[in-house]
Amino acid sequence: MASFLIVNPRSGDGRPDELVAEAERRGIRTCVLAEGDEPAQVAREAEGDALGMAGGDGSLAPVADVAIQRDLPFACIPFGTRNHFARDIGLDRDDPIAALAALVDGEERRIDVGRANGRLFLNNVSLGLYAQLVHRREEHRHRRATFARLRALGILATHRTPLGITLGGQRIDARVVLVSNNAYALDVLSVGEREGLDEGRLHFYALLGVLRPEWEERGGTQFTVDAAAGRLRAAVDGEPEVLETPIDFTVEPGALRVLLPRGPRT
Repeated sequence: MASFLIVNPRSGDGRPDELVAEAERRGIRTCVLAEGDEPAQVAREAEGDALGMAGGDGSLAPVADVAIQRDLPFACIPFGTRNHFARDIGLDRDDPIAALAALVDGEERRIDVGRANGRLFLNNVSLGLYAQLVHRREEHRHRRATFARLRALGILATHRTPLGITLGGQRIDARVVLVSNNAYALDVLSVGEREGLDEGRLHFYALLGVLRPEWEERGGTQFTVDAAAGRLRAAVDGEPEVLETPIDFTVEPGALRVLLPRGPRT
């Protein structure tokens, strides 16, 4: 039975024809999502011995979750703007054609996934300023916007109100919070890379301070974030979401069977 690839044509440059043609040439069954199609539902009904998703970071988790439920291997085909997950598992995030090899004769490894109130995430969930910017991008998605690095200290300096959240009952006076699946290398202005995806831990990062902001980090297998507001704007793998509080963050070690092309990777 052939592998099954789902393609989000609204990711990246929005021109999937070459990718689809190459996938079909290699014997990979493909489905290009139409308006209104739910990737998870397509994945549930797909016939194949492996599931692939071609899209940006926000497109991957729903299909990966179905792959876990069906105990099928999952392949990421980088086809978005940033492709952070593809980078962190060692793919060339600018070469989706090369990534198709994983669905033909790939090698399998197991990696961790995180969950926020049961919702799967592969990269991270952000709360606070960055999440607000993601929601603003969604509200004005047809306008040009540059916020990939938080607009840095200028934005931080003008948004001084803490989130009003608690972590395990302890108040956290931060304007930006990030809960990640495995550890990131962070600087004040950006989220860096992860060295691994199989340590079996979450990491909680809170950006503290105004004039000299710095990250406070905690590691663990479970975190509970609460807020008096009852809900918080969030960015789940870069996609806007509103999460009911308390938010229970958990990790599932080795839950996802990821397929990767054989041979050297970046």
